[in-house]
Amino acid sequence: MFRDRDDAARQLAQALAAYRGRNPLVLAIPRGAVPMGKVLADDLGGELDVVLVRKLGAPYQPELALGAIDETGLVHWTPGLGPPAATSSWLESAKREQLELMRERRQRYGCGREPIDPAGRIVIVVDDGLATGSTMVAALHSVRARKPARLVCAVPVAAADSLERVRPLADEVVCLSVPDWFGAVSQFYLRFDQVEDAEVERMLAARPQPD
Repeated sequence: MFRDRDDAARQLAQALAAYRGRNPLVLAIPRGAVPMGKVLADDLGGELDVVLVRKLGAPYQPELALGAIDETGLVHWTPGLGPPAATSSWLESAKREQLELMRERRQRYGCGREPIDPAGRIVIVVDDGLATGSTMVAALHSVRARKPARLVCAVPVAAADSLERVRPLADEVVCLSVPDWFGAVSQFYLRFDQVEDAEVERMLAARPQPD
């Protein structure tokens, strides 16, 4: 059990101490992981940015991730769910909606800057937990395509099957807790407040300007 996201991020920073001082690029999955990403970037002496992916929630149960979509429109389905659980018309509508949201977020979060290029960098992709793992799968695929030198997946807590799903996609996976029973990420935090867009924008706007 973690007190809050800051507590989880501080514990992750200890587990990632080998990257301290090596200028890692910390890519947080918005919105919840952005405060965690800031703690990691500050502690490890790295840079903070976001990797934009969105869950495709089931039409009958929006919190259930049928899969996730990245900024290019590529969809990664959750094993055992995926397309059979949704009609093609619903899927196209959901994809358009999430792509538009990601375009809006990229504009808002960018603060007038281009995304930081992960090519040749140590990249740490962080989220506040893995339930189905679909958003992390999409994030890791998206970042890997841009040729980082080393790709690390970092989460405080994960469902065992989801952790195994992401493991082949990263050079290293750091997870602090793999409970026997996993219902939702929030159950492993004493405080799990919603992170608003304004907080994400503030944290990203506070980053040092590039030379």
